[in-house]
Amino acid sequence: MSDTHSQVAAGAEIRARIDTSKPHSARFWNYFVGGKDNYEVDREIGEQIKEIFPGLVDVALTSRLFLGRAVRHLVEEQGIRQFLDIGTGLPTADNTHEVAQRLAPDARIVYVDNDPIVLTHANALLTSTPEGRTAYLDADLHAPDSVLKAAAGTLDFSQPIALIILNTLGHVADHEQARDLVRRLMAGLPSGSHLVISDSTATSEGMIAASNAYNASGATPYYVRSVEEIAGFFDGLDLVAPGVTQVPSWRPDLETRTGPAAASVDAYCGVARKP
Repeated sequence: MSDTHSQVAAGAEIRARIDTSKPHSARFWNYFVGGKDNYEVDREIGEQIKEIFPGLVDVALTSRLFLGRAVRHLVEEQGIRQFLDIGTGLPTADNTHEVAQRLAPDARIVYVDNDPIVLTHANALLTSTPEGRTAYLDADLHAPDSVLKAAAGTLDFSQPIALIILNTLGHVADHEQARDLVRRLMAGLPSGSHLVISDSTATSEGMIAASNAYNASGATPYYVRSVEEIAGFFDGLDLVAPGVTQVPSWRPDLETRTGPAAASVDAYCGVARKP
């Protein structure tokens, strides 16, 4: 089969995996941050949740800004040049590789997701500076050993790596299983590596109601956790100041200070270093 026919067949197989009859977290989040890669079913549940809890839009927007601040901190202050971004989601502005390679053109980034609609947009994530590299893995958080093995094709595991898991761990229903997955991923990374996590939290009745409405929509469930449970993901690591905090409060810049007040955002985050 020719390369062109192979690509057409692969594209058809990916499109066949996309279910437009139910909302999907990547498309739903894309709608909340003003993207266009979503379907009517995603917009419908998005509007429903806005009525229940408008604050979820702030969670989506401030989480995206946190990603940029965290990557800039890791590149500029920690000297990190390698990133493993699990739960990539749909590309928007200032993706991990764009932020990192603006500051360090030799940065290497591996994106990981198992969502077919994200895979269809992978080419947008595979741009790179000539000095750096980006790669996309069609892989699953639930298979950490496979993720690490595949990522080694792009990343140098003798040097520190930043593991980024944003708004993804809620898809793992059991908290102890989620903690184990994070531990196994970090165990495969060398000393000096960093863990970056942010997630929605069960810190208001509105957020809990929004989570329940989303889970009742037929989408893959997403479970919000307590602040203490989010903090537990960093056990055994050295937290970077200010520790585990509401997303807008993590090293705020001017853009963050003019955005939603931290007290109104039901999402917590942290960055920590592996000793």
